[in-house]
Amino acid sequence: MTYRVKEIYFTLQGEGFHTGRPAVFLRFAGCNLWSGRERDRATAVCTFCDTDFVGTDGPGGDTFRDADGLADAVLAAWPDTDTKGDSRFVVCTGGEPLLQLDAPAVDTLHDRGFTVAVETNGTQPLPDPTPGRDGVDWVTVSPKANAPLVLAAGDELKLVYPQDPPRPEDVEHLDFTHRFLQPMDGPDPGTTAANVGAAIAYCKAHPRWRLSLQTHKLVGLP
Repeated sequence: MTYRVKEIYFTLQGEGFHTGRPAVFLRFAGCNLWSGRERDRATAVCTFCDTDFVGTDGPGGDTFRDADGLADAVLAAWPDTDTKGDSRFVVCTGGEPLLQLDAPAVDTLHDRGFTVAVETNGTQPLPDPTPGRDGVDWVTVSPKANAPLVLAAGDELKLVYPQDPPRPEDVEHLDFTHRFLQPMDGPDPGTTAANVGAAIAYCKAHPRWRLSLQTHKLVGLP
């Protein structure tokens, strides 16, 4: 299988449970809820995405002919000063990573010492693990609008807020260890600030939920 990748880069995770953790971001090109073209945004299932996942022209982006080439590119992005390598962490994201991420890619990333996390909209199944091998290590699902959920369990449920649907009460019964509300960002600072306030208020009133901020934006990280 070939893999179309928008970008590969080393940074700190800015959101959710692993906020602050050094990570290589492996951003796959393409999504099933929006084309990524502004002309299609108004009619997309997900209308508020703030990520460029079109093409392969980002830093480290390319079309990789096999899983080994993909994993080697991820490893090359990890700092060579980390001589033990036991902290290697890759976040597979998009777009929608589960349109492309498969068991051979997970296996080769594991072979290079990475803990493999995926951030998905939950509409695609996880790849079936290779017999005798581990699958994806950390699963974050971020439900979007009326898109049907295939992944109803995982490590982290991260809901962009507010959405209607889904509302927090629509998804809080799902089988996730951690639940986060992430205020919806946008071009209007006033609306963004209002969304932050609303998310804080909801978390205080419903303590099963925690607040997730896009800290990478606050501190100027990619």
